[in-house]
Amino acid sequence: MSVQPTPRQNDTAQDRPSWTDLVDAVREAGQYPTAAEAERVIRIVMSALGGHVIGDERVDLAHALPEEAARVVASQIPATRPLTAAEFVDSIADRIQGATPATARWDVSSVLSVLPPLLGDDLVDRILAQLPPGYALLFGRPQLMPTA
Repeated sequence: MSVQPTPRQNDTAQDRPSWTDLVDAVREAGQYPTAAEAERVIRIVMSALGGHVIGDERVDLAHALPEEAARVVASQIPATRPLTAAEFVDSIADRIQGATPATARWDVSSVLSVLPPLLGDDLVDRILAQLPPGYALLFGRPQLMPTA
């Protein structure tokens, strides 16, 4: 199941995708056996992401997400320093009992890779511009390197 983009003109709760649609998309992407497991992973990853996206991008991110996910993002205190993509994945591994860096990367990618169709390319580009290099891959995008 894919999550449909949110129209930006009339940004109301009715325009947002449903929590169920997001859970189903993550469950399918991550091949999680239950919706409860997908929900748990969404909450952990969005909580961590919410601390690293700031300013207008954070507001726009929250507006594009289902209300449940938006509350998780908006309730986070901004991080004191940006984490590299590898450190971000490691921080997720620390939050999930029994997780390894490999399983945490799977979890992070399972959540973040379903967001681009929901958020739109412009917002994803703006979010990635705020984050250190390496996050594009977690969003299911190629990591473009600047040319010399």
